[in-house]
Amino acid sequence: MPLTSLFSRDLTMCVLASGSAGNCTYIGDGHAGVLVDCGPSTKQILKRMEASGLGDAPIDAVLITHEHGDHVGAAGVLSRRLKKITGRHIPFFMTAGTRGNLKPQVTPDRVELIEAGQTFKVGHLEVEAFRVPHDTPDPVAYRVCASGTWAGVITDLGRPTQLVAEKLRSMDMAVLEFNHDVDMLLDGPYPWPLKQRIRSSHGHLSNVQAATLLDEGLGAGLEHLVLAHLSEENNAPKRALAAAMGVLHEKQVLGKVQVQVGLQKDPLPPVAVRVSEW
Repeated sequence: MPLTSLFSRDLTMCVLASGSAGNCTYIGDGHAGVLVDCGPSTKQILKRMEASGLGDAPIDAVLITHEHGDHVGAAGVLSRRLKKITGRHIPFFMTAGTRGNLKPQVTPDRVELIEAGQTFKVGHLEVEAFRVPHDTPDPVAYRVCASGTWAGVITDLGRPTQLVAEKLRSMDMAVLEFNHDVDMLLDGPYPWPLKQRIRSSHGHLSNVQAATLLDEGLGAGLEHLVLAHLSEENNAPKRALAAAMGVLHEKQVLGKVQVQVGLQKDPLPPVAVRVSEW
């Protein structure tokens, strides 16, 4: 075994599903790992982990951002399935506001309550929940750290904030919402009240808003960026990519940051950053 392997490892991130029908991202380093949200079915989550080469990757916790079905739909079944796999009740971390609005059929066996701004441990991984503006009682986003290397998932927010930009700036790998193109949304089939909800300050980020957030929150360490939660009806990958690439071009980091677009029907290839001091 090379000497360097004793002191370094990879922090891996894999977007298993991204979109209005279900969201789930895996973050781990082979010794500990978490799922951020569990919107797809348990069968699909485990199947996609296997297809991505993560079939044996540990799931030590599930981090729930908020109670909408595309983020928590599998929680009850997944909780029971993980108990069978691991022999223990895996904790599902969420805020009290989220817990209070879970439907009984999606409530996991073990809920650990956290607050926005709280940092906690999952194994040796450091996890931080931070507030985002969305139309639920107590939504959060998460970032996960292994020895100073950060990966995070930022979706379901209606506007950029200084706090979110600050957290994004710390990340080496980031999943960032590029939900809709404003023109496509306004010209699309959604009823007007739903269009208003999506465009509100507690709805979802447009491509322009996401680009603004990326511009304000682009950190020197960012290596991998996933454009996430794209609406199939109100956005197009080429439009989201154009918005993101424009920022990266202006910042002169096009060759440094690898960009992918999250998919609803298939997992993305895992990405990783080397972590030292293991």
